Amino acid sequence: MRARSGFLAIVIMLCLVAADPALAHHLMGGRMPATLAQGLLSGLGHPVIGLDHLATIVAVGCLAAGQRLGAGLVIGFVVAMAAGVAAHVQGVTLAGADMMTALGVIVLGAVLLRGGGFAFGPAAAIFAVAGLLNGYAFGESIFGAERAPLYAYLAGLAAIQAAVGIAAMMAARTLRDAGSDPAPLRLVGGGIAGIGIALAAAQILPAT
Repeated sequence: MRARSGFLAIVIMLCLVAADPALAHHLMGGRMPATLAQGLLSGLGHPVIGLDHLATIVAVGCLAAGQRLGAGLVIGFVVAMAAGVAAHVQGVTLAGADMMTALGVIVLGAVLLRGGGFAFGPAAAIFAVAGLLNGYAFGESIFGAERAPLYAYLAGLAAIQAAVGIAAMMAARTLRDAGSDPAPLRLVGGGIAGIGIALAAAQILPAT
């Protein structure tokens, strides 16, 4: 029952953010964090109000539920995400990162929608790529910041990503272990895939 309620809360959260995409990536109104506290708060809030990032970490957690070392997969994603932030902050340029992130959301959502999963090796590789792409996007909002807010941002970012991912994994694992109806997981997967399609369309339509 608690797992079902948790997934309902996730679906509602995704829908609320989708209804107001202007919230994404603007926890501080677009301002650069200038203090330790601002960096921490920005890191904690950014993945929750950023629709693409929230959808990605929820999908990662749900898909990791099928693995014995699922928590390790979530942490691996978070480590890759931190590496992506570092790459952006160091000035690495990655063309088409937003489109690749959207496509990643579609793939993860589609796999979850079909009720499938990945073997551990492919999952680790796919989650690492997804983490790097998401981290690179996160780096945009902290690029040029001083060290103190930058490190605080990374700490908050890693903490909230790990917490959301592991919470989604535990909820999904509870549902599967109980032999419950897979509909809630597939509902989340369908919502995530739909978000990815909307994000990809947003990248294409303005240019046409």
